[in-house]
Amino acid sequence: MKAADLDYALPPELIAQRPLARRDRSRLLVYERASGAVEHRRFDALPDELPPETLTVVNDTRVIPARLRLERPGGGDAEVLLLERLGQNGLWEGLARPSRKLKAGQRLGPVELVEPLGEGRWRLRLEGEPAGEAPLPPYIHEPLADAERYQTVYAEQEGSAAAPTAGLHFTREVLERLDVERVTLHVGLDTFRPVSVADLAEHELHSERYEVSERAWERIRDAPCVLAVGTTTVRVLESLARGAPLEGRSELFVLPGFEFRRVDALLTNFHLPRSTLLALVMAFAGVEETRRLYRLAIEELYRFYSFGDAMLLL
Repeated sequence: MKAADLDYALPPELIAQRPLARRDRSRLLVYERASGAVEHRRFDALPDELPPETLTVVNDTRVIPARLRLERPGGGDAEVLLLERLGQNGLWEGLARPSRKLKAGQRLGPVELVEPLGEGRWRLRLEGEPAGEAPLPPYIHEPLADAERYQTVYAEQEGSAAAPTAGLHFTREVLERLDVERVTLHVGLDTFRPVSVADLAEHELHSERYEVSERAWERIRDAPCVLAVGTTTVRVLESLARGAPLEGRSELFVLPGFEFRRVDALLTNFHLPRSTLLALVMAFAGVEETRRLYRLAIEELYRFYSFGDAMLLL
């Protein structure tokens, strides 16, 4: 697949800058793959759109307050974005900037830079627990009044550098009308990193940690119909369906032509151009059908990206 296949033009005003006052009042584009039919619903109608006996699988990761605004020795601003805890001794992997002005051994407040890892990444040591800001994506320019709005209502297992945004639409009222199972995958920034090579076969997708209980996998494996909430959940379920252990790291890169073995339906947000997330959606719904659905969503003024609206692919 070529990176150019993931391009589309989006009017900037359709990039949602803030969450809606009520999560489940977002819009929901419903697409049935067998018939090609499209419906425009509200998110709280999700339970009515699902086939009988659908098991809804969510990713219960919790976003850490990972963005640390710091000061360099001698003056000047610095910023560290924590990506992943590397052990129990305060070691983390993170992004630090301005990277060219930093060096191993420097201290930035509670952070000690240990070793550069390339591409702005560092192995670092943090004193105490993360106490920064919610790591909002760069296309959101407005401050978030309530940091909990960048968490799902079922977020539990702390460890993500970004939210599994398809889950941001759920309220407890909607969840009560569904049969729900949980998995955990801690989202790294590489999930959202734009594709910078011409051919996706050359794009390196870094692995992400996941964990699934034996009971949860038994329910998921035996369910008549599985709805995966978000692309991160897809990566977990399809990794396990290929024999991966219940705990580990997923390196699964889903591109058109992929054989889905356990995901029957997908709930997802509208993703950035040239993203691996959009490639996954195209693998599930079809390349041309996804393009058609995105054109329709733009015509219908759906809200895009993290705080935007959702799409249900049946």
